[in-house]
Amino acid sequence: MRLTEFWAKMDTRFGSAYAESFARAHVLAGLGGATIEAALSRGDDAKTVWRAVCDESEVPVRER
Repeated sequence: MRLTEFWAKMDTRFGSAYAESFARAHVLAGLGGATIEAALSRGDDAKTVWRAVCDESEVPVRER
């Protein structure tokens, strides 16, 4: 998954304003206790990060 696709999914799920805030502030256990922003910055695969977001935010299967 490309970062542009990742951010498009985040915007669709959370809204463009909240997606950025969520990525900066919300710590996900599925990312080893890192924020989305930190995980992407350290080089985690966008698809792996998106799966963690889906798991912890209860994103419906049809939106994954």
